[in-house]
Amino acid sequence: MQSHRSIVDMFNEACEHYHALDAFTCLGQTMTYGELDQLSHQFAVYLQHHTTLAPGDRLAVQLPNTLQYPVVLFGALRAGIVIVNTNPLYTGTELQHQLKDSGAKVLMVLANVAKAVETIIDQTDIQQVILTEIGDLHRFPKRQIINGVVKYIKKQVPKCHFPCSISFRKTLALGKRDTFSPVDMAPSDIAFLQYTGGTTGVAKGAMLTHNNLLANKTQVLKHWENVLVPTKEVFAAPLPLYHIYGFTLHCMVLVSIGCHSVLVPNPRDLDSLVKTFESSPLTGMVGLNTLFVALLNHPKFVSLDFSVLKLTTSGGMALVEDTAVRWKEVTGTTVLEGYGLTETSPVISANTMDDFQLGTIGLPIPDTECQVIDEDGAVVAIGEAGELCVRGPQVMLGYWNKPEATAEVLDADGWFKTGDIAIIQEDGFIRIVDRKKDMIIVSGFNVYPNEVEGVLLSHPEIIEAAVISIPDEDTGEAVKAFLVLAEGSSLDDQSIKAFCKKSLTPYKVPRHYEFREELPKSAVGKILRRELRPTL
Repeated sequence: MQSHRSIVDMFNEACEHYHALDAFTCLGQTMTYGELDQLSHQFAVYLQHHTTLAPGDRLAVQLPNTLQYPVVLFGALRAGIVIVNTNPLYTGTELQHQLKDSGAKVLMVLANVAKAVETIIDQTDIQQVILTEIGDLHRFPKRQIINGVVKYIKKQVPKCHFPCSISFRKTLALGKRDTFSPVDMAPSDIAFLQYTGGTTGVAKGAMLTHNNLLANKTQVLKHWENVLVPTKEVFAAPLPLYHIYGFTLHCMVLVSIGCHSVLVPNPRDLDSLVKTFESSPLTGMVGLNTLFVALLNHPKFVSLDFSVLKLTTSGGMALVEDTAVRWKEVTGTTVLEGYGLTETSPVISANTMDDFQLGTIGLPIPDTECQVIDEDGAVVAIGEAGELCVRGPQVMLGYWNKPEATAEVLDADGWFKTGDIAIIQEDGFIRIVDRKKDMIIVSGFNVYPNEVEGVLLSHPEIIEAAVISIPDEDTGEAVKAFLVLAEGSSLDDQSIKAFCKKSLTPYKVPRHYEFREELPKSAVGKILRRELRPTL
């Protein structure tokens, strides 16, 4: 389905064809494909000549959305190195597990968050730390101004020390002095160890090959061929590139067709994100429900010019109907909900401009098979709920050094169990009911949190909602809702119950309520139900 043997082949071709075009912009600095080609080449040379890394070894990357990310990413891949994407917000404990489990030898880290590394580095296999400051790839004098403000005025760079460290700018300088040795890579070679969020226990590294990611890139382009125009798209990138959703769209799909991504280092800084819309003629954006809600509630967002915005995609969590309707009213564009997982590179299905159904995750993308099974593994009839399984070239090899965990989700015929309860409709569109593990059983009846949360969020005074199960002597489990209310709201338990009863059968109506100023979220803004569950 795609002609490249490796991501590097795809990248080299893109740099050759789109040499003078803009590739990535961050904090006002733009990098062309030609500049990205040169800088990533220098970084690859540095890795080959000044580290112990050999093809197949692992490099951990702990960066937000900055210009350094694509340089390091494509440079390491050019040298045959496996990328281990790491969340910059990780605690020392989380970071230690991922570095130790992956066996990473070198860590590329933003200086702002390097303090957490200092506390655990002696318990990992890390031999060298490459430190970068946020403005390192900006031109003089803006580089000094940005780094100086962050370090000395905002005091966001804590002092830390490592036995063997080097600055990122020094690596690029050293990379100019030696010769690059091309590395032969096979489609089946691992390109990424992409760690899952650990929602079912300790985080596991999904082994994603060059072919997995190239296949998913080609599948997405084919699925959206009527909307993505080569060299013409300018996409906002608020979701982190270290997350598979953001990475595949911006570093695979858009790079392969010579398009431009505007990186947003901190998506929680809504003022900066709104300024991105003001300063760039954005044709597209990827996000998820919580981000859309936050933008729609921003006083300046609703008055922006959305005349060239044509594509908004949603993934990572369920898209709430009310959010989709409001987004359409404000921006004039339809939110196209899709679906995927880390283990599937990630896209499995998506709505398109031509085939769209609100409340579904669309149709399977090309070369992707989907089926729904019951508890015994038997395929259920069309229209019935069960666990969604997927098979296609984008499905991972398995989990790094975890054959038993791999066998639990991936069978000999290549079918991957997603852990999501879904319904495949007669017309082929898929609806996700909820996560299998999140299902609540009240007096023998199944309650799916997504459905209840959707009803709660349809109330104009409820900003965020999360639903979990808690033990109950009478019904086994009961539904509990955690809510964030709009400023000045006078809602209470009884008024919310009355509202829910208009749309939900009695056993689905939350019995317990807790009001909070905010709900726990992942790095991409997905509400974390697991952190709301009572500890035993």
